[in-house]
Amino acid sequence: MQIRDHSWQTKWPERISYGLSDAADNLVFQVMTTYLLYFYTDIFGLTAGAVALLFLIARIADVIESPVVGMMIDRTHSRFGKSRPFFLWYAVPYALFAILTFVTPGFSPGGKLAWAYFTYLGLGFLYTTVNLPITSVLPTLSRNQREITLLGVIRQFFGSSVQIIVAVFTLPLVSFFGKGNDQKGFLATMVLFSIISVILILNTFFHIKERYTVKEIAHEPISKVIKVAVKNKPWLILSAIILCFWLVTAIKNQTTVYYFKYVFNDANLVSIANGFTFSSLIGVLLIPTIAARIGNRKTMRLGMITAVIGQLVLAVGVHTKVLAIIFSATFINSMGQGMIVGLVSIMLADTIRYGVTLGVQAEGFFSSSNDFGVNLGLGIGGLITAGLFNMSGYEPNVAQNAGTISMINLNYVWIPLIIYAILLVLIELYPESKMNDAIRTKLTK
Repeated sequence: MQIRDHSWQTKWPERISYGLSDAADNLVFQVMTTYLLYFYTDIFGLTAGAVALLFLIARIADVIESPVVGMMIDRTHSRFGKSRPFFLWYAVPYALFAILTFVTPGFSPGGKLAWAYFTYLGLGFLYTTVNLPITSVLPTLSRNQREITLLGVIRQFFGSSVQIIVAVFTLPLVSFFGKGNDQKGFLATMVLFSIISVILILNTFFHIKERYTVKEIAHEPISKVIKVAVKNKPWLILSAIILCFWLVTAIKNQTTVYYFKYVFNDANLVSIANGFTFSSLIGVLLIPTIAARIGNRKTMRLGMITAVIGQLVLAVGVHTKVLAIIFSATFINSMGQGMIVGLVSIMLADTIRYGVTLGVQAEGFFSSSNDFGVNLGLGIGGLITAGLFNMSGYEPNVAQNAGTISMINLNYVWIPLIIYAILLVLIELYPESKMNDAIRTKLTK
């Protein structure tokens, strides 16, 4: 059931500017999630084992960084609000480190590894500073749940659109700019994406407005926030869902390039396969209509079921090695994925408002579970992928042994299916009705 309250407070220029913030972050983020492992192993020259350890350490850092940035937001006092200033302060540093991550200095192997640690860890922190505010600012833009849903859908529409653009056009851009030199191509592509990212992030800062803040409980001490957090069951379960979602996303995305390069011996198929992920936009656009009828929880569950169906079709395609089946599976799975991820920020906004009914408005801390889940899920996913490849004897740019091919298939099909099963269990535990009743009783008039 949806809560209907209060008039609409945002207009289209603000809604579009808010949505473009996620597009800005995804220009860099999707290159990281989809191609950075490949860049490190096949272009930069690091071993899969070294990259696995780097990803593990980076994710340990993210475990600390996400709540720290969340608390930074909650302790911020400025005329621009709590979340909005972060777009202004960190846009340029974020873009700079994105570029540096794809610089390939002619260092020794140890020097290259040190450079990768410095740039990747820095980029991870700065990504959090510009991405977490997108989620934390949402419940302050309006008190109208339908409007929050609309804003969340607009955000995800732009974010998913850029994901598709990056997935489809990154390698062609690398080829265009590099003209056979992938090091040069990746760097030039990242410079282009980073410049666009800065412009879009700053546009968000200038065009959105934080409206809804309960000043009496907006800057509570972290000890009280944590006490409320452990009582916020919807937030705890949604945090687990976010972690599992990004874990399965990382494993699938990172394995895609290896699958087509080494199973079909044609890396050009990656862009074609990723083109079918445009169906995630269909999933996102279905959210307002479906959620208005059956609620957010059931809509997310429907997305999970759709993703599972796509994954089962993919298993058939991988077994038969029929491209038409694989591409169809990607289309179905991505539509379900779009419904899931499109609801994350919307449902987090609900849990933040539920936190207000419990006595704290800590949108920074509660929103940190999104970036925490993203970073930890991607890190564990990268660790699993790189670790399994390393164990199987993976060697870059050569024909792979049977063990490595089996690991690629395991990562591409079967591990994701297990994680989807866990997601279906978690969504059944999400107490949406109880949360909505509390919000309706205490926050709406």
